[in-house]
Amino acid sequence: MKSSLSKLRKRSHCRRILVISTHAFTQLARMKVFYFLAIFAGITLASNFFDLPQHAGPEAVGANVLSSIKSWSLGAMTLFSVVLSVVATALLLPKDVEDRTLYTILAKPVPRIDYLAGKLLGVLLLVFVSLALMDLLMVLALQIRTSMVVAEQAAMASAMGYTPDALASLRAETLANGPNGSLQGAVLVVFFRAAIMASLALLISTFSTSTLFTTIVSFAVYFIGHFQADARDFYLQAGQAGQGGFSRFASLAVSLVLPDFQLFNVIDAVIEGQALPWLMLGKIAFVGVYYALFFTLASWFIFADKEF
Repeated sequence: MKSSLSKLRKRSHCRRILVISTHAFTQLARMKVFYFLAIFAGITLASNFFDLPQHAGPEAVGANVLSSIKSWSLGAMTLFSVVLSVVATALLLPKDVEDRTLYTILAKPVPRIDYLAGKLLGVLLLVFVSLALMDLLMVLALQIRTSMVVAEQAAMASAMGYTPDALASLRAETLANGPNGSLQGAVLVVFFRAAIMASLALLISTFSTSTLFTTIVSFAVYFIGHFQADARDFYLQAGQAGQGGFSRFASLAVSLVLPDFQLFNVIDAVIEGQALPWLMLGKIAFVGVYYALFFTLASWFIFADKEF
């Protein structure tokens, strides 16, 4: 009997979270900021696709053109996902309070953790769908350009007297810089970074009444996270002469609360044509899930004591 009740409660929790996330997704999809950023990303990818620079040798054609596509595409995805995750999350709670939707939901009653989890899941669903569409566009553009580059390389290499083995090696190297599993892993890295930012914005919005404040603080933490590793190394080196144990404990405490976004710089290696190890991708996924859960639970802790 107890196990059956426990299963029913779990199903009701999942059902409520799914309903709230679906409503949040629909609500966010209608916002103008979503369409503006989508158009921006589309223009960025399209302008890069039709840009055909000239190069001196066949090797440079593949190295520069394909790397440029991946760089611009992943850069647009990163900008789009981070801005969307922060702005969309910052708008959710104040809008529900303004529309008095929050009072209706909590009066049902709906557990506040279900409400927060549903809102966060709605934002992540929107980011995931957006990244999937941009990923499809990037892969199509990269596949078409890779075929063009291979043909151009073959013509140039044949004119320069390349041997068949050299031509095959050049072709294999070019194809390795096209669409592959590591590139899809880089897109997942972009998503995990956006998930951290969305959960962080959710935490800030639980004690902030201003959307602008939530957005500014979230981006401030985002930029701080890119320099956290350097600051931590400097602090540890300075603490070696004195309180080394305390310095290590303090740096560990900071890293548990503030994300280190330098870990996500593996995207640069993928752009250069290097493979993304599955172990590294798993580590990034673990870090993303940890911070998302940590910020969500912290949001619940603050949100549970608020009176509406």
